[in-house]
Amino acid sequence: MLPPLNVPALLRAHGLRPNKRLGQNFLVDETHLAHIVAAAGVGPGDDVLEIGAGLGSLTRHLAAAAGRVVAVELDAALLPALHSSLHGLENVQVLHADIFDVAIADHFTQDGFLVVANIPYYLTSNLIRHLLESRPRPARMALTVQLELAQRACASAPDLSLLALSVQLYGKPRLAHHIPAGAFYPAPNVDSALLLVELYEQPILPWEQIDPFFRIAKAAFAQKRKTLANSLASVWGKAEAASRLAAAGLDPMRRPQTLTLEEWGRLVAVSS
Repeated sequence: MLPPLNVPALLRAHGLRPNKRLGQNFLVDETHLAHIVAAAGVGPGDDVLEIGAGLGSLTRHLAAAAGRVVAVELDAALLPALHSSLHGLENVQVLHADIFDVAIADHFTQDGFLVVANIPYYLTSNLIRHLLESRPRPARMALTVQLELAQRACASAPDLSLLALSVQLYGKPRLAHHIPAGAFYPAPNVDSALLLVELYEQPILPWEQIDPFFRIAKAAFAQKRKTLANSLASVWGKAEAASRLAAAGLDPMRRPQTLTLEEWGRLVAVSS
């Protein structure tokens, strides 16, 4: 059993304060930290990519369970404290980097690694797509995100969002664990949740349709209160939008959040 990491004391010892701009709320509750590792299914044979290592609270638990951990941290100010927390853990490699600049293939040689991350709200959609389109590809992602965002990612029609489509295109999400705000230091204003995404071997749409899908869906959701006929007129013009919706068998009066992935696929197919 790992001894708890005293995050407030560690911050004071290194003259640090949580950076609000970077969304730094450190998960300090040992029960929730252990639950994340268990829910993510981390075992001795697993390679793990951790994003947002922070002060190492979760990294330590991952290192105790996994074969190898690559821990990425953007904030240089945290690195001395992080290294001190991880002292003696030889199966952990710390990278000071922006995850968007990390070449996944430099650190993982084959598909099947696990991703564990505590993601600030403003990064979530872009980061999820970045990871899901990486080569090699992870098998599972365990993401600590705001509770509302996790619920949105798991939604189905008629309450789909661009985030939900972005996740469900690549894998099956589920809300695995509720994490109250009080489990963090400092406590954020909202509760969080552990979002688990089990990735499919291939995305639901063919790879060549993915960029067109995002282009069309982003245009539609940018004006989601409008009908498809009106929102997609900004992409193709009114007459062409009506023609393509008809070819896909879609009612032009529907709104984007009501379409299933299969229906989006039909629209992309007739638009290619």
